[in-house]
Amino acid sequence: MRVIIAVAMMLAALVAPALAQDEAAPWQAVVTGQIEAFRAADGAGALRFAGQGFRTQFEGQPEAFYSALLSSGYGPIVKSRSHSFAEFRKVGEAAVLQVVKLVGPDQSLYEALYQLADEPDEGWRVQGVILRREAGVGI
Repeated sequence: MRVIIAVAMMLAALVAPALAQDEAAPWQAVVTGQIEAFRAADGAGALRFAGQGFRTQFEGQPEAFYSALLSSGYGPIVKSRSHSFAEFRKVGEAAVLQVVKLVGPDQSLYEALYQLADEPDEGWRVQGVILRREAGVGI
């Protein structure tokens, strides 16, 4: 009986942090919104989820924002088939790093590290992304 209780407690200890991360991640809707806008080739929609620096730089030019991301090597995000959220880390009261797993258009696997900030009067916005290819093939 003690073994069963010990195993149950270990499983709960492993699952609880994962559940807490899912519940404590309001910025994930922003990441999903931007990725979905990219997939729809909606530059204006994608730019709305970007941080103030991007919105200022590409003001009135949402297609230029979309094109800039494609030409800068972010095609696996822009044209991704699917995405899922991995771990995140709060790096301040209003800043977070979120790992996102992606299946690219050619079914290659990618990992993206999103930097997000909770901007005043705007909410969570994407400040930058680092993308790297991983071994394997997505299904």
